[in-house]
Amino acid sequence: MPHLSQTVFTQLEFWLLITFSFVVPAWVYGILLLKRAIARTTVSLLGLSLVGMAGVDVYLLQAIKRMVPSTASLSDDAVFASELSVAFYLLPAMLGGIGTNLLSHVLIEHLHAAEKRYQREHP
Repeated sequence: MPHLSQTVFTQLEFWLLITFSFVVPAWVYGILLLKRAIARTTVSLLGLSLVGMAGVDVYLLQAIKRMVPSTASLSDDAVFASELSVAFYLLPAMLGGIGTNLLSHVLIEHLHAAEKRYQREHP
């Protein structure tokens, strides 16, 4: 049985991946759902943070994939060095997609309000 330090599941990168994939996005979604009123700036910052987390997730997945061949554990090989690892990229894609949608929503709302102002000022 491999020693615990010989698997990626005990490495900092793995726990950062868990944090940036599940914990922080849940916190962001909770903020968005609990707020009754929210500023455009806040929505923009939360959207940017989701896009940033998606980038961090992809970086961490690549780092873990590079670490897996040098570990003695077969369990991390089965998870991160197999076809299953492709499924892990769906989560960053979802985070990035939701973040992009939040940013585009803010931009569309801003442009819509600017068009209304223009029409009022230039009848």
